[in-house]
Amino acid sequence: MKLIDTHSHIYEDDFEKDINEVIDRLEQEHIYKVLLPNVDSETIDKMHSLEQKRPDLFHSMIGVHPSSIKENYKEELETINKWLSNRKYCAIGEIGIDLYWDKTFANEQIVAFETQIQWAIERDMPIVIHSRESFDVIYTSLKKFEKKQLKGVFHSFTGDNEIVEKIFSLGDFKLGINGIVTFKNSGLDKTVAHIPLEKIVLETDSPYLTPSPYRGKRNESAYLSLVAKRIAEIKELPIEKIAEITTKNAIELFSL
Repeated sequence: MKLIDTHSHIYEDDFEKDINEVIDRLEQEHIYKVLLPNVDSETIDKMHSLEQKRPDLFHSMIGVHPSSIKENYKEELETINKWLSNRKYCAIGEIGIDLYWDKTFANEQIVAFETQIQWAIERDMPIVIHSRESFDVIYTSLKKFEKKQLKGVFHSFTGDNEIVEKIFSLGDFKLGINGIVTFKNSGLDKTVAHIPLEKIVLETDSPYLTPSPYRGKRNESAYLSLVAKRIAEIKELPIEKIAEITTKNAIELFSL
């Protein structure tokens, strides 16, 4: 059995003291690839350093997270564009729009999001989308590019069946399912029951969104197996089948 964690900030300071043990644990749980989404210019070096430590295991993305879009967003985008020209990445991400905490730079978030979508189209790369309290705005942006063969992942998906249909109408999108599916009252299990396995990739979003029974503790990629187990229960399939199909989905989408 092989699993791929398609979204893990395992390069962050939370893991600095025990990264070797964290790697040992994730490999014991059959995770053989971990994809690293960038946040902004300040996380690039840390992300690259971890990737260089184990290039067989870790694969970097590049992008500006919507929460990092501030007055200097043009400079942030310029930095990302330079790195895109210098080396290979598995995706452009984590990008998107977040209107949960602060709407001050909502318009700038839209500009940055659409700029990075265009870069992905030009390079035939998938995008990894952060969507928090912002699906309608994101949908409007993506509609502008719907004839451009869009592909990517809606990271940390929590929507309903209606949103699922809208997403799939936009292009070749997968839904990133993480520890939220193990939360007792999330309701995500009911939606996941109707999502074809061919449209699902697994993720942890470490160190956030720790699955049950470890909620409240630091999340790590080893816990991906708990996400796979819960989806296996929902789908009434062996966990090996969940691993087989979701791993295939990730390999194809991210050209791993």
